[in-house]
Amino acid sequence: MAPSSFYKMRCTTCGTENRIPSDKVGANARCGKCKSTLKTEVLFLPQPVVVSDINFDTTVLQSPLPVLLFYWAPWCPTCMSMAPVIDEFAADSKGKVRVGKLNVDNSPQTASKFNVLGVPNMLIFDNGRLQENIVGSMQKHDIMMKMSRYI
Repeated sequence: MAPSSFYKMRCTTCGTENRIPSDKVGANARCGKCKSTLKTEVLFLPQPVVVSDINFDTTVLQSPLPVLLFYWAPWCPTCMSMAPVIDEFAADSKGKVRVGKLNVDNSPQTASKFNVLGVPNMLIFDNGRLQENIVGSMQKHDIMMKMSRYI
């Protein structure tokens, strides 16, 4: 990234959105409102993240980045054809969006909690709140357009 660029992430303590210059990432960046240390290491975690009933709250609801959560099932051919699109979007959006994959067969509680009745399905979360529910498959460009308002 160019020196004049920045990352946006929410403080996990107070929820304030912060702009962090790229040269300050990893150098004890602090929230502009509450002065808590920002966990900038999450900007560079490998993606997509495997999400389950067990880690849903910490991975999705407490994420400092907007989250695109892809609900899928191994028996779903449309899900299988969409998986490479999700993986490519995850690689391209690293540091801006957290992308997660949740297998509905392995995590029925979370799927039920958000009324996911069919797959593929994508949910968009920002600041711990569900923002959008997208049913069916999408192309990478369309996913980027949907996520652009949260970045």
